[in-house]
Amino acid sequence: MDRAVRAEVVAVEYRHVLAFLAIADELHFGRAAAKLHLTQPSLSQQLQRLERTLGVELVARTTHEVRLTRAGAAFEVEARELVRQVDIARRSAREAAAGRSGTIRVGYNFPAAQHVLPPVLEKMQAGFPEVSVVLEEKRTGPQLRALENGEIDVALVYGRPATAKFRYRRLMRQSIVAVVRQRHKWAGRPGVPFAELAGQPCVLFERDLCPAMYDAIVGAADEAGIGLDVVHEIDHPATTEILVTARSLVGFASISRAMLAGAVAGGARTVAIPLYDPVPTVDLYVVWRDDEDDRVRDSFLECLDAAGPFSSPPLRKSIRS
Repeated sequence: MDRAVRAEVVAVEYRHVLAFLAIADELHFGRAAAKLHLTQPSLSQQLQRLERTLGVELVARTTHEVRLTRAGAAFEVEARELVRQVDIARRSAREAAAGRSGTIRVGYNFPAAQHVLPPVLEKMQAGFPEVSVVLEEKRTGPQLRALENGEIDVALVYGRPATAKFRYRRLMRQSIVAVVRQRHKWAGRPGVPFAELAGQPCVLFERDLCPAMYDAIVGAADEAGIGLDVVHEIDHPATTEILVTARSLVGFASISRAMLAGAVAGGARTVAIPLYDPVPTVDLYVVWRDDEDDRVRDSFLECLDAAGPFSSPPLRKSIRS
């Protein structure tokens, strides 16, 4: 579309299109004016302005009849489609403003996928079927960066965010367990006091990926009066199983990840063991930006509230996975 045509389209006023369609419906200026609650001179002026903008005559008018010209008949078809599209856009905007339609982008981690999202998505489908939920699995650090950058609308993460830019609510608490291979000396034990990790070579993720879980593990070590011997820093949870299977190392996992692995694993390769004295725990939060009014997001949070409370089952004994 060239610049001249674009300028012409922009210059067409929607009220003039509606005036033309009223005339096309009634083929009578008096009835068309009454339909729009206008005077006949005002209606005539709007038609004339539309015709001047388009550069064509749309309506032929004599003392005995009102009829559409060939150009008018062609314009009527497109004008009615325009009105239909505007009505759709208006309804869509109102539905989105009311939180009944639109798209919400939700970041989540492993326990959120297991314990939170299934009932929430079920309630979203029942209460807000026109809302599209886009899910993105990320660790806590990447989620919070994506939330701050506007790439997601809601984050389901470990730990309370340390910034006033976000609002948040606590959802549930997760225990953190040790993960070792089948031949490890702890493999047959129902649980291990945290102090026994002293001198054990460990696998731990980079703090930036999940600060709250990292701090919970390191904090438990401090409380037990030991330091952790971290020989590998990883950037993906699956790497823990690979490393502890290949070597006599100790890894860490959430209770949710450990229990799912124990439930679905075909061949047992690792063992998840509860830790105590102290029991390391981390809290799951829902987090969102505090800088805007978003009714679609509020609809999601409403379903989140209705689906709770959430909990993860306690791990009372070792699980082989």
